[in-house]
Amino acid sequence: MFAAYLTVTILGVVFNGAAAVTYLIGHEYPKSQADMKGIPRKWVPVLGMLLAAGTVGLLAGLAVPLLGTLAACGLVLYFIGAIIAHLRVGSRNIVGGIVFLLTAAAVLVLGAAYHGAW
Repeated sequence: MFAAYLTVTILGVVFNGAAAVTYLIGHEYPKSQADMKGIPRKWVPVLGMLLAAGTVGLLAGLAVPLLGTLAACGLVLYFIGAIIAHLRVGSRNIVGGIVFLLTAAAVLVLGAAYHGAW
């Protein structure tokens, strides 16, 4: 069980960490996505910080399980919101969001199974 939890957590850290860096360095892709969804560009760094906080929380969760649980919950909510934002404007390009959502949900479920709910 621990091997599965560790593997999925590291995968989540890599996915979300890469996304956070992309948002925080000012890459054009997050900006174009924000434009497409009607989100002000000034929110792009804020969204990047949320992803970065989730990434750090997942890593910290390896030492303090409650932090990992809270971070995984936050990331699940973040990606549900991202998928809804895509669907709201008629975009059906949600596969990436679903992969991120499932990764965060897997970290949450495996962490709860390994460590207990709290």
